[in-house]
Amino acid sequence: MADTVPWRPKAGEIPTDPGVYRWRDGNGRVLYVGKAKNLRARLSNYFAPLPTLHERTRRMVLTARSVEWTTVGSEIEALQLEYTWIKEFDPPFNVKFRDDKSYPYMAITLGDEAPRVMVTRNRKIKGAKYFGPYPKIWAVHDTIDLMIKVFPIRTCSDSSYKRAMQTGKPCFPGQIGKCGGPCSQKVTIAEHRALVEEFVRFMNSYDRRVIVELRQRMGASADAMQYEQAAKYRDQVEALEAVLEKSAVVLRDSVDLDLFGIAEDELAAAVQLFSVRGGRIRGVRGWVVDKELDISTGDLVEQIVQGNYATNDEPPREVVVPALPEDADALQQWLSERRGGRGTKLSTAQRGDRAGLARTASQNAQQALMLYKTKRSADYTTRAAALADIQEALGMTEAPLRMECYDISHLQGTNVVASMVVFEDGLPRKDQYRRYSIAETRDDTDSMHQVLTRRLARLDEDAELPDQPDQNADGVVAVEKPTKRFAYRPQLLIVDGGQPQVAAAKRAMDEAGVTDIALVGIAKRLEELWLPDDDFPVILPRNSEALFLIQRIRDEAHRFAITHQRGRRKRDVRTQLSEIPGLGPSRVSALLKHFGSVARLRSATADEIGEVPGVGPATAAAVVRKLQTVPTSTPTGDSPTSAPPASPTDAEPVGDVPANDVPANDVGRTGGPVRVPEVTSHGPQLPS
Repeated sequence: MADTVPWRPKAGEIPTDPGVYRWRDGNGRVLYVGKAKNLRARLSNYFAPLPTLHERTRRMVLTARSVEWTTVGSEIEALQLEYTWIKEFDPPFNVKFRDDKSYPYMAITLGDEAPRVMVTRNRKIKGAKYFGPYPKIWAVHDTIDLMIKVFPIRTCSDSSYKRAMQTGKPCFPGQIGKCGGPCSQKVTIAEHRALVEEFVRFMNSYDRRVIVELRQRMGASADAMQYEQAAKYRDQVEALEAVLEKSAVVLRDSVDLDLFGIAEDELAAAVQLFSVRGGRIRGVRGWVVDKELDISTGDLVEQIVQGNYATNDEPPREVVVPALPEDADALQQWLSERRGGRGTKLSTAQRGDRAGLARTASQNAQQALMLYKTKRSADYTTRAAALADIQEALGMTEAPLRMECYDISHLQGTNVVASMVVFEDGLPRKDQYRRYSIAETRDDTDSMHQVLTRRLARLDEDAELPDQPDQNADGVVAVEKPTKRFAYRPQLLIVDGGQPQVAAAKRAMDEAGVTDIALVGIAKRLEELWLPDDDFPVILPRNSEALFLIQRIRDEAHRFAITHQRGRRKRDVRTQLSEIPGLGPSRVSALLKHFGSVARLRSATADEIGEVPGVGPATAAAVVRKLQTVPTSTPTGDSPTSAPPASPTDAEPVGDVPANDVPANDVGRTGGPVRVPEVTSHGPQLPS
């Protein structure tokens, strides 16, 4: 492979000024648009030796036939020109927004003679004031129904209003008490305009002084024995209290901000936007973007923020993001200009309530990303296309109707386990998942070789032998329920890893004499596929359904392995603690429940452990000594001399996996289900 492309421009030809550049292919199509403070420095990175480039960047450079640039006067001008060109040319290698949802808003048509409140998805009504977005359309209707009890403004359509004003007969909503506009013959246009302004003022700030004033009026009416009027004020107070209760209070009343939560992998990113006004979450919006090139989180944040505010409402006083882009000052200036020069602060959440809200937004984004990838794999047509693409990309003679994926999990070389997950017709077969315990191993490649050797040794028994109970070395049935044999051989084996793991798996297949099953490895860092004995990986397109399906299989194997590994670690620490005099099963459970994880328990002091009910100072000191003298994790399961279980795959069979298990990225991280806030009429109800 050549060091770089032959048409590379000379370094001296590229200016050092800020500017925007465009990559074009042989037909003149724009492939990618980017900006830089220093064009020469940025473009030189693309013309580095090709083997050193990220695989997807290398593919873009090799596809291109020319690069052109335009210098500008400042970073803010570069930011604006970059976005203009991205919208104009729609380059395939730039971030792609996949927000196919339109969100409902509450709109007040301030440009009308008699403004009305309405539910709409149209963001281009001239002179309208918008509130939202709301998660569901019923949430907007509920809020409007409550608000018009206090501020009875117009709700009827323009045609109904015009007809009522011409005939002098109230509109139908006015006749049933659902419209308080001039067409109801109860207020003048000027009085109605004043009510509208009060409506907007309350929705803007959620000022509780309005409720205080209504309570005072209610008390005064009651004192004057005007009980019907007092009851009316009481109902209005209850309506406003209900509106406030439906909106989660997360920050101080004076805080207005938009907070972005982002979860990403190598191919896609899910975004959650929490709009906080007056300290309350006023709207929640989520969407997904596709990535082609390997870009930093800061660059991704810049494109997401710019894409959002270029077409939607003006930014608030503060925008909180997971990471600041390299040219954060230019982006902040651009946001301030979008706000009419009033100034917008771009920041990250470091501590306190903002950090808590950021964690919730990030959890929602993680869940959205997982659901997005799952939905793409669930549709029958999509699955069929994915299997066909895998067949073509890997050069298989038939589509892989049955795929098995293997992953190794351990904690600093101890408690080594492996998982096997099975997908048939593109869907998981959880009843055929298997877990493996690995007693002794040198490294991950040796573990992979052992697992594949054990699996392939029983490959031909699947279809020939009937279902039979598993037995241990003494011939004793290990489980009451017979282990189901696999219906047929897999067409594709997938291993989590690159060339070393694939080579180890291939060695196991050669030793077993298996030649009719395809093998591929997926390297997580670049999401590239490695075939046996190939020097270069297979790079699937970003939007390929095949890549999403293989990703999902790999992530499922990773999740399943970590779940098993964590369970073994927890059992280990229970065994260690049970050896301490005075600690029975209930106190061991109380310790683990109090600290929440094994890692926190190991790092706790004797005084902290002594705070657990039922654990005295002497016992706490014994717990500390025990956990300090015992290795971090002791391997359990198969010993070198013990016979492995006689199940079809020499592994532990399992049933369905609980739905609330979620993928984890690091072996040592504490897992658990993602908490998704409950949706209310104004947004999510955040966990306290």
